[in-house]
Amino acid sequence: MTRPLAQIAATSLLTALPLGCAAQDFNAAAPNAPDQRPAFEGQTRAPVIPDGIELAEETITDGLDHPWGMDQLPDGGWLVTERSGQMRLVSAEGALSAPIDGLPEVDARRQGGLLDVLVGDDFAETRRVWWSFSEPRGDGLNATAVATGLLSEDGAAMTDVSVIFQQEPAWNSAMHYGSRLVFDRDGALFVTTGERSLPEPRQLSQDVSTHLGKVIRIDPMGGPAAGNPEIPGGLPEIWSYGHRNIQSAALAPDGALWTVEHGPQGGDELNRPRPGLNYGWPVVTYGEDYGGGPIGEGITAREGVEQPVYYWDPVIAPSGMVFYDGEMFPDWQSSVLMGGLGVEALVRLELDGERVTGEARYLDGIGRVRDVDVAADGSVMILTDADNGALIRLTPAN
Repeated sequence: MTRPLAQIAATSLLTALPLGCAAQDFNAAAPNAPDQRPAFEGQTRAPVIPDGIELAEETITDGLDHPWGMDQLPDGGWLVTERSGQMRLVSAEGALSAPIDGLPEVDARRQGGLLDVLVGDDFAETRRVWWSFSEPRGDGLNATAVATGLLSEDGAAMTDVSVIFQQEPAWNSAMHYGSRLVFDRDGALFVTTGERSLPEPRQLSQDVSTHLGKVIRIDPMGGPAAGNPEIPGGLPEIWSYGHRNIQSAALAPDGALWTVEHGPQGGDELNRPRPGLNYGWPVVTYGEDYGGGPIGEGITAREGVEQPVYYWDPVIAPSGMVFYDGEMFPDWQSSVLMGGLGVEALVRLELDGERVTGEARYLDGIGRVRDVDVAADGSVMILTDADNGALIRLTPAN
Protein backbone atom coordinates (compact mmCIF):
# COMPACT_ATOMS: atom_id res chain seq x y z
CA MET A 1 0.00 0.00 0.00
CA THR A 2 1.28 3.48 -0.82
CA ARG A 3 0.26 6.68 0.92
CA PRO A 4 0.94 10.25 -0.25
CA LEU A 5 3.99 12.32 0.48
CA ALA A 6 4.40 14.85 3.25
CA GLN A 7 1.47 17.21 3.40
CA ILE A 8 2.53 20.40 1.60
CA ALA A 9 1.59 23.80 2.92
CA ALA A 10 1.75 26.43 0.25
CA THR A 11 -0.95 26.52 -2.44
CA SER A 12 1.70 27.64 -4.91
CA LEU A 13 3.36 24.26 -4.54
CA LEU A 14 0.33 22.23 -5.59
CA THR A 15 1.40 22.04 -9.23
CA ALA A 16 4.71 20.50 -8.16
CA LEU A 17 3.05 17.57 -6.39
CA PRO A 18 3.03 14.11 -7.97
CA LEU A 19 -0.34 13.17 -9.45
CA GLY A 20 -2.75 11.84 -6.82
CA CYS A 21 -1.03 13.35 -3.77
CA ALA A 22 -3.32 15.24 -1.42
CA ALA A 23 -1.97 18.57 -0.18
CA GLN A 24 -2.93 20.06 3.16
CA ASP A 25 -1.46 22.86 5.22
CA PHE A 26 -1.20 21.54 8.78
CA ASN A 27 0.20 24.91 9.81
CA ALA A 28 -3.15 26.51 8.96
CA ALA A 29 -4.92 25.03 12.00
CA ALA A 30 -5.91 27.65 14.57
CA PRO A 31 -3.74 27.69 17.74
CA ASN A 32 -5.18 26.87 21.13
CA ALA A 33 -3.39 29.86 22.65
CA PRO A 34 -3.53 32.57 19.94
CA ASP A 35 -2.23 35.34 22.22
CA GLN A 36 1.06 33.55 22.91
CA ARG A 37 4.13 34.38 20.85
CA PRO A 38 7.27 32.29 20.25
CA ALA A 39 10.47 33.41 21.95
CA PHE A 40 12.41 33.33 18.67
CA GLU A 41 11.81 32.90 14.97
CA GLY A 42 11.17 29.30 13.93
CA GLN A 43 10.24 28.09 17.42
CA THR A 44 6.86 26.90 16.11
CA ARG A 45 5.15 26.26 12.74
CA ALA A 46 8.30 25.63 10.75
CA PRO A 47 7.93 25.59 6.95
CA VAL A 48 6.45 22.38 5.56
CA ILE A 49 9.03 20.22 3.77
CA PRO A 50 8.09 19.47 0.14
CA ASP A 51 10.23 16.34 -0.21
CA GLY A 52 8.07 14.42 -2.69
CA ILE A 53 8.64 11.08 -0.97
CA GLU A 54 5.96 8.43 -1.07
CA LEU A 55 6.02 5.55 1.38
CA ALA A 56 5.21 1.88 0.92
CA GLU A 57 3.73 0.13 3.95
CA GLU A 58 4.25 -3.51 4.87
CA THR A 59 2.47 -4.87 7.94
CA ILE A 60 4.95 -7.20 9.64
CA THR A 61 2.42 -8.31 12.24
CA ASP A 62 -0.86 -7.08 13.68
CA GLY A 63 -3.27 -8.15 16.40
CA LEU A 64 -1.10 -6.48 19.05
CA ASP A 65 -2.81 -5.16 22.18
CA HIS A 66 -1.90 -1.46 22.33
CA PRO A 67 1.82 -1.92 21.54
CA TRP A 68 4.03 0.69 23.19
CA GLY A 69 7.75 0.06 22.65
CA MET A 70 10.05 -1.94 20.39
CA ASP A 71 13.71 -2.66 19.76
CA GLN A 72 15.42 -4.78 17.13
CA LEU A 73 17.35 -7.94 17.95
CA PRO A 74 20.58 -9.02 16.20
CA ASP A 75 18.70 -11.69 14.21
CA GLY A 76 16.45 -9.06 12.63
CA GLY A 77 13.45 -9.77 14.82
CA TRP A 78 11.88 -7.37 17.27
CA LEU A 79 10.96 -7.25 20.94
CA VAL A 80 7.60 -5.50 21.28
CA THR A 81 5.73 -4.53 24.44
CA GLU A 82 1.95 -4.44 24.84
CA ARG A 83 0.58 -1.98 27.34
CA SER A 84 -1.65 -4.64 28.92
CA GLY A 85 1.49 -6.36 30.25
CA GLN A 86 2.89 -8.67 27.56
CA MET A 87 6.26 -8.62 25.85
CA ARG A 88 6.50 -10.60 22.60
CA LEU A 89 9.03 -11.59 19.99
CA VAL A 90 8.25 -10.74 16.39
CA SER A 91 10.46 -12.62 13.94
CA ALA A 92 11.91 -10.90 10.89
CA GLU A 93 9.24 -12.74 8.89
CA GLY A 94 6.45 -11.52 11.19
CA ALA A 95 5.79 -14.58 13.35
CA LEU A 96 4.39 -13.47 16.71
CA SER A 97 5.42 -15.34 19.84
CA ALA A 98 3.39 -16.14 22.92
CA PRO A 99 3.88 -13.66 25.78
CA ILE A 100 7.32 -13.92 27.38
CA ASP A 101 7.18 -15.30 30.93
CA GLY A 102 8.81 -13.80 33.99
CA LEU A 103 7.91 -10.12 33.74
CA PRO A 104 6.77 -8.22 36.85
CA GLU A 105 3.15 -7.21 37.36
CA VAL A 106 2.02 -3.93 35.80
CA ASP A 107 -0.78 -1.49 36.61
CA ALA A 108 -2.45 -1.31 33.19
CA ARG A 109 -5.17 1.21 33.97
CA ARG A 110 -5.57 3.95 31.33
CA GLN A 111 -2.04 5.07 30.28
CA GLY A 112 -0.25 2.58 32.50
CA GLY A 113 1.16 -0.85 31.72
CA LEU A 114 4.22 -2.33 30.06
CA LEU A 115 5.96 0.53 28.28
CA ASP A 116 9.37 0.90 26.62
CA VAL A 117 11.93 -1.85 25.89
CA LEU A 118 15.65 -1.60 25.12
CA VAL A 119 18.20 -4.14 23.92
CA GLY A 120 21.88 -3.60 24.66
CA ASP A 121 24.53 -3.61 21.93
CA ASP A 122 25.99 -6.74 23.54
CA PHE A 123 22.70 -8.66 23.53
CA ALA A 124 24.12 -11.46 21.38
CA GLU A 125 26.56 -12.26 24.20
CA THR A 126 24.57 -11.28 27.30
CA ARG A 127 20.85 -11.66 26.34
CA ARG A 128 20.19 -8.63 28.59
CA VAL A 129 17.06 -6.50 28.11
CA TRP A 130 15.70 -3.41 29.89
CA TRP A 131 12.06 -2.31 30.06
CA SER A 132 9.90 0.27 31.81
CA PHE A 133 6.46 -0.18 33.30
CA SER A 134 3.90 1.29 35.66
CA GLU A 135 4.64 -0.52 38.89
CA PRO A 136 1.77 -1.13 41.35
CA ARG A 137 2.72 -0.08 44.88
CA GLY A 138 -0.48 -1.01 46.73
CA ASP A 139 -3.57 0.96 47.80
CA GLY A 140 -4.05 2.26 44.25
CA LEU A 141 -0.59 3.85 44.15
CA ASN A 142 1.80 3.29 41.27
CA ALA A 143 4.84 4.82 39.59
CA THR A 144 7.23 4.40 36.69
CA ALA A 145 9.82 1.67 37.21
CA VAL A 146 12.61 0.13 35.14
CA ALA A 147 13.61 -3.54 35.22
CA THR A 148 16.30 -5.61 33.56
CA GLY A 149 16.57 -9.32 32.88
CA LEU A 150 18.03 -12.00 30.66
CA LEU A 151 15.98 -13.36 27.78
CA SER A 152 16.21 -17.14 27.57
CA GLU A 153 17.82 -18.67 24.48
CA ASP A 154 14.44 -19.89 23.25
CA GLY A 155 12.88 -16.44 23.81
CA ALA A 156 10.18 -17.86 26.06
CA ALA A 157 11.10 -16.35 29.43
CA MET A 158 12.90 -13.50 31.16
CA THR A 159 15.21 -14.64 33.97
CA ASP A 160 17.31 -12.93 36.65
CA VAL A 161 14.84 -10.05 36.67
CA SER A 162 15.57 -7.09 38.91
CA VAL A 163 13.99 -3.65 39.27
CA ILE A 164 16.75 -1.05 38.95
CA PHE A 165 14.75 2.19 39.20
CA GLN A 166 11.56 3.16 41.05
CA GLN A 167 10.10 6.62 40.63
CA GLU A 168 9.33 8.38 43.92
CA PRO A 169 6.85 9.28 45.15
CA ALA A 170 4.22 6.86 43.93
CA TRP A 171 0.80 8.38 43.24
CA ASN A 172 -2.82 7.34 42.85
CA SER A 173 -2.98 8.26 39.17
CA ALA A 174 -3.27 6.31 35.93
CA MET A 175 -1.69 9.04 33.79
CA HIS A 176 1.65 10.48 32.65
CA TYR A 177 4.32 7.84 33.16
CA GLY A 178 6.73 9.22 30.55
CA SER A 179 8.98 6.21 30.17
CA ARG A 180 11.38 6.21 27.22
CA LEU A 181 14.73 4.48 27.69
CA VAL A 182 17.93 5.59 25.91
CA PHE A 183 21.58 4.60 26.38
CA ASP A 184 24.13 7.39 26.10
CA ARG A 185 27.61 6.99 24.67
CA ASP A 186 29.07 6.43 28.15
CA GLY A 187 26.78 3.46 28.74
CA ALA A 188 24.49 5.27 31.18
CA LEU A 189 20.73 4.83 30.86
CA PHE A 190 18.41 7.81 30.43
CA VAL A 191 14.88 7.27 31.78
CA THR A 192 12.16 9.84 31.10
CA THR A 193 9.30 10.24 33.58
CA GLY A 194 5.96 12.01 33.74
CA GLU A 195 4.49 14.14 36.52
CA ARG A 196 1.33 12.04 36.92
CA SER A 197 -0.97 14.69 35.41
CA LEU A 198 -3.07 15.65 38.42
CA PRO A 199 -2.86 19.25 39.75
CA GLU A 200 -1.07 18.27 42.98
CA PRO A 201 1.70 15.99 41.66
CA ARG A 202 2.35 18.14 38.60
CA GLN A 203 3.86 20.76 40.92
CA LEU A 204 6.55 18.22 41.83
CA SER A 205 8.13 18.63 38.41
CA GLN A 206 9.83 21.62 40.04
CA ASP A 207 10.77 19.66 43.19
CA VAL A 208 14.20 18.09 42.69
CA SER A 209 13.73 15.88 45.76
CA THR A 210 11.31 13.80 43.62
CA HIS A 211 11.51 11.88 40.35
CA LEU A 212 8.29 13.32 38.90
CA GLY A 213 8.62 15.25 35.62
CA LYS A 214 12.33 14.55 35.23
CA VAL A 215 14.94 13.12 32.92
CA ILE A 216 16.74 10.51 35.01
CA ARG A 217 20.22 9.13 34.27
CA ILE A 218 21.23 5.89 35.97
CA ASP A 219 23.74 3.08 35.82
CA PRO A 220 22.25 0.25 33.74
CA MET A 221 22.30 -2.02 36.78
CA GLY A 222 20.90 0.61 39.16
CA GLY A 223 21.91 3.72 41.06
CA PRO A 224 22.84 7.18 39.77
CA ALA A 225 25.23 7.29 36.82
CA ALA A 226 28.67 8.84 37.14
CA GLY A 227 28.86 12.37 35.80
CA ASN A 228 25.34 13.50 36.73
CA PRO A 229 24.89 17.16 37.67
CA GLU A 230 24.98 18.22 41.30
CA ILE A 231 21.65 19.97 41.87
CA PRO A 232 21.27 21.60 45.30
CA GLY A 233 18.83 19.49 47.30
CA GLY A 234 18.35 17.23 44.29
CA LEU A 235 18.31 13.48 43.90
CA PRO A 236 21.54 12.19 42.35
CA GLU A 237 19.69 10.41 39.51
CA ILE A 238 18.28 13.66 38.08
CA TRP A 239 19.64 14.97 34.78
CA SER A 240 17.05 17.73 34.14
CA TYR A 241 13.68 18.78 35.55
CA GLY A 242 10.54 20.78 34.91
CA HIS A 243 9.14 18.34 32.36
CA ARG A 244 5.52 17.26 31.86
CA ASN A 245 5.26 13.83 30.21
CA ILE A 246 8.19 12.72 28.02
CA GLN A 247 7.28 9.86 25.70
CA SER A 248 9.91 10.61 23.02
CA ALA A 249 13.67 10.47 23.50
CA ALA A 250 16.70 9.71 21.32
CA LEU A 251 20.41 10.43 20.94
CA ALA A 252 21.40 12.77 18.13
CA PRO A 253 24.34 11.94 15.85
CA ASP A 254 26.59 14.03 18.11
CA GLY A 255 25.56 11.99 21.16
CA ALA A 256 23.28 14.61 22.74
CA LEU A 257 19.94 13.59 24.22
CA TRP A 258 16.82 15.10 22.67
CA THR A 259 13.27 14.67 23.97
CA VAL A 260 9.73 15.55 23.01
CA GLU A 261 7.12 15.85 25.73
CA HIS A 262 3.37 15.99 25.79
CA GLY A 263 2.30 19.48 26.76
CA PRO A 264 -1.13 20.83 27.61
CA GLN A 265 -3.39 22.03 24.79
CA GLY A 266 -0.95 23.78 22.47
CA GLY A 267 2.23 23.01 24.37
CA ASP A 268 4.05 19.89 23.06
CA GLU A 269 7.80 20.59 23.30
CA LEU A 270 11.02 19.50 21.59
CA ASN A 271 13.94 19.92 24.00
CA ARG A 272 17.63 19.15 24.20
CA PRO A 273 17.84 18.55 27.97
CA ARG A 274 21.09 19.74 29.50
CA PRO A 275 22.35 18.64 32.90
CA GLY A 276 20.85 20.40 35.90
CA LEU A 277 18.59 22.75 33.94
CA ASN A 278 14.91 23.59 34.50
CA TYR A 279 12.48 23.24 31.58
CA GLY A 280 9.63 25.06 33.23
CA TRP A 281 6.59 22.86 33.73
CA PRO A 282 4.13 23.77 35.20
CA VAL A 283 5.31 27.32 35.96
CA VAL A 284 6.35 28.22 32.40
CA THR A 285 4.69 26.60 29.39
CA TYR A 286 3.15 27.23 26.02
CA GLY A 287 -0.48 26.30 25.49
CA GLU A 288 -3.41 26.24 27.87
CA ASP A 289 -5.16 23.89 30.26
CA TYR A 290 -7.62 21.31 28.97
CA GLY A 291 -10.96 23.01 28.52
CA GLY A 292 -9.28 26.40 28.21
CA GLY A 293 -7.70 28.81 30.67
CA PRO A 294 -4.08 29.43 31.61
CA ILE A 295 -1.65 27.05 33.32
CA GLY A 296 -0.63 28.86 36.49
CA GLU A 297 0.10 32.48 35.62
CA GLY A 298 -0.05 31.70 31.90
CA ILE A 299 3.54 32.78 31.27
CA THR A 300 5.75 31.37 28.50
CA ALA A 301 9.16 32.66 29.67
CA ARG A 302 11.00 33.36 32.90
CA GLU A 303 14.64 33.97 33.78
CA GLY A 304 16.40 30.74 34.73
CA VAL A 305 13.98 28.55 32.77
CA GLU A 306 14.94 26.99 29.43
CA GLN A 307 12.93 27.60 26.29
CA PRO A 308 11.94 24.62 24.14
CA VAL A 309 13.77 24.27 20.85
CA TYR A 310 10.35 23.94 19.20
CA TYR A 311 6.71 23.65 20.22
CA TRP A 312 3.43 22.65 18.61
CA ASP A 313 0.15 24.52 18.93
CA PRO A 314 -2.10 22.66 18.18
CA VAL A 315 -0.34 19.59 19.57
CA ILE A 316 0.67 16.44 17.73
CA ALA A 317 0.65 14.24 20.91
CA PRO A 318 4.20 12.89 20.39
CA SER A 319 5.43 9.38 21.21
CA GLY A 320 8.53 7.54 20.09
CA MET A 321 11.53 9.19 18.46
CA VAL A 322 14.65 8.40 16.46
CA PHE A 323 17.28 10.26 14.45
CA TYR A 324 17.34 8.69 11.01
CA ASP A 325 20.70 7.11 10.16
CA GLY A 326 19.91 4.59 7.42
CA GLU A 327 20.53 4.33 3.68
CA MET A 328 17.00 3.88 2.31
CA PHE A 329 16.05 7.53 2.77
CA PRO A 330 19.20 9.55 2.03
CA ASP A 331 17.30 12.86 2.15
CA TRP A 332 16.20 12.06 5.68
CA GLN A 333 19.70 11.64 7.10
CA SER A 334 19.87 13.07 10.67
CA SER A 335 16.19 14.06 10.55
CA VAL A 336 14.08 13.55 13.66
CA LEU A 337 11.30 11.01 13.15
CA MET A 338 8.57 10.72 15.74
CA GLY A 339 5.13 9.27 16.19
CA GLY A 340 2.03 11.44 16.28
CA LEU A 341 -0.72 10.00 18.45
CA GLY A 342 -3.08 12.93 18.06
CA VAL A 343 -2.34 13.70 14.40
CA GLU A 344 -2.20 9.98 13.51
CA ALA A 345 0.90 10.40 11.38
CA LEU A 346 4.65 10.02 11.16
CA VAL A 347 6.27 13.40 11.85
CA ARG A 348 9.68 14.46 10.49
CA LEU A 349 11.76 17.45 11.53
CA GLU A 350 14.83 18.86 9.79
CA LEU A 351 17.35 20.57 12.04
CA ASP A 352 20.10 23.11 11.53
CA GLY A 353 22.12 22.85 14.72
CA GLU A 354 19.55 23.38 17.46
CA ARG A 355 16.88 25.00 15.31
CA VAL A 356 14.04 23.32 13.45
CA THR A 357 14.04 24.37 9.80
CA GLY A 358 11.19 22.25 8.45
CA GLU A 359 8.45 19.79 9.32
CA ALA A 360 6.67 17.10 7.32
CA ARG A 361 3.91 14.62 8.13
CA TYR A 362 3.34 11.28 6.44
CA LEU A 363 0.73 8.51 6.49
CA ASP A 364 -2.07 10.86 7.47
CA GLY A 365 -4.80 8.87 9.22
CA ILE A 366 -2.80 5.65 9.65
CA GLY A 367 -3.70 5.58 13.35
CA ARG A 368 -1.98 6.52 16.60
CA VAL A 369 1.74 6.12 15.97
CA ARG A 370 3.18 5.10 19.34
CA ASP A 371 6.80 4.30 18.51
CA VAL A 372 9.30 4.81 15.67
CA ASP A 373 12.62 3.09 15.00
CA VAL A 374 15.08 2.52 12.17
CA ALA A 375 15.78 -1.10 11.22
CA ALA A 376 19.25 -2.37 10.41
CA ASP A 377 18.44 -2.22 6.68
CA GLY A 378 17.45 1.46 6.89
CA SER A 379 13.69 0.95 6.69
CA VAL A 380 11.53 2.85 9.17
CA MET A 381 9.45 0.84 11.63
CA ILE A 382 6.35 2.16 13.38
CA LEU A 383 3.95 0.80 15.98
CA THR A 384 0.27 1.77 15.85
CA ASP A 385 -1.42 1.99 19.24
CA ALA A 386 -4.77 0.21 19.12
CA ASP A 387 -6.43 -2.96 20.40
CA ASN A 388 -5.45 -4.34 16.97
CA GLY A 389 -2.12 -2.60 16.84
CA ALA A 390 0.49 -3.33 14.19
CA LEU A 391 4.22 -3.33 13.54
CA ILE A 392 4.63 -1.71 10.11
CA ARG A 393 7.71 -1.40 7.88
CA LEU A 394 8.06 1.72 5.73
CA THR A 395 10.19 1.88 2.60
CA PRO A 396 10.40 4.33 -0.32
CA ALA A 397 7.70 3.70 -2.91
CA ASN A 398 9.30 5.80 -5.62
